[in-house]
Parts: sequence; C-alpha cells; structure tokens
Amino acid sequence: QVQLVESGGGSVQAGGSLRLSCAASGYTWRYSCMGWFRQAPGKEREEVACIYTAGDPTYYTDSVKGRFTIAQDNAKNMVYLQLNSLEPEDTAMYYCAAGRYCAIRGTPTDSGMDYWGKGILVTISS
Repeated sequence: QVQLVESGGGSVQAGGSLRLSCAASGYTWRYSCMGWFRQAPGKEREEVACIYTAGDPTYYTDSVKGRFTIAQDNAKNMVYLQLNSLEPEDTAMYYCAAGRYCAIRGTPTDSGMDYWGKGILVTISS
C-alpha cells in the first residue's frame, strides 16, 4: 500500500499564498504520477494539478493555471503544490493522490488515481 499525508493548509486572505506538501510512504514504486485535487463545500471533487514521477509533463486545470505550481522531490517521496494569488473560490479540502496516470488529453483526471490522502483544509477569506 501507499500512504499519503498532506500538510501546509490553513487560512489566508485573498491574494495570499500557501504551500501544500504531500509525503508518500510505503510501496511508492506502485505509482507513476501524483496529483492534487480539491473539493469545495457542496461541489464535486475537482482535479487541480498533477505530475509524473519521471518528470515533465505537468498538468493543471484551467482555473489555477498561472497561479498554482506543482513540484516533486522524488528522493524524499514528496510532492508540493504552491498556491499563489489565492481567491475565495479556492477554498476547499485539498487531497493528494497517486496512481497510474493523471491526465487524459492534457487535462488532469482522477480516474487513474489509486491512493488518496485524507485531505487538508484551505480557507481563503475575502
């Protein structure tokens, strides 16, 4: 199994920044990509960004392009999500995930994700 633990969430004002971290442990050889997803209250889960462990490419959903950046440190089995220019609409539970594939035709997807963290709350105030 693969265990994923998120950290770095919290509350910030609009325009601020946060950095989320995800630590992977266990059978980390079982996945080839990692990603971040989010779910706002009353809404469906949304794919945010993903990256293949072999390196590029990275994928982002349109609403975060230019504001969020996904990065990884394979030596530490870590994946990060830098969130800049945050907006109240970014308020959500953010989940780290790992799996076989993370994008279809250039768009992040959760269909290939096999392992999930418990999530961490990000709250943006206006």
